Amino acid sequence: MRIKLLFVLAALLAATGCAPYKMDIRQGNYLTPEQRERLKVGMTRTQVRALLGTPLVADPFHPERWDYVYTYEHRKERLLSERMTLYFEGEKLARIDNANMPPLPSPAQAGGEGSKP
Repeated sequence: MRIKLLFVLAALLAATGCAPYKMDIRQGNYLTPEQRERLKVGMTRTQVRALLGTPLVADPFHPERWDYVYTYEHRKERLLSERMTLYFEGEKLARIDNANMPPLPSPAQAGGEGSKP
């Protein structure tokens, strides 16, 4: 009887450890609104890299284009996907395409002058 009970307990313990764990997956460059607000046309490549980090996608055939991509998946369901593309002319940032990024908050929403942090 004792052996059967121990066998059943061991089987139950082994079965509870078999449930697969689905980990959250965050990939790419997450850009905060503060980082995006500080990004300005005319900045050098070095300044952009210091502010945003190295771009996730750097195409060797288009060195004047940097793509910052960020995805967040929870249990294989994509919850967030953002993309910002920067275009350079020489060493200077010429254009910012953040069509897939959420809009930056207005100064009133962001806690403009006179508001408490």
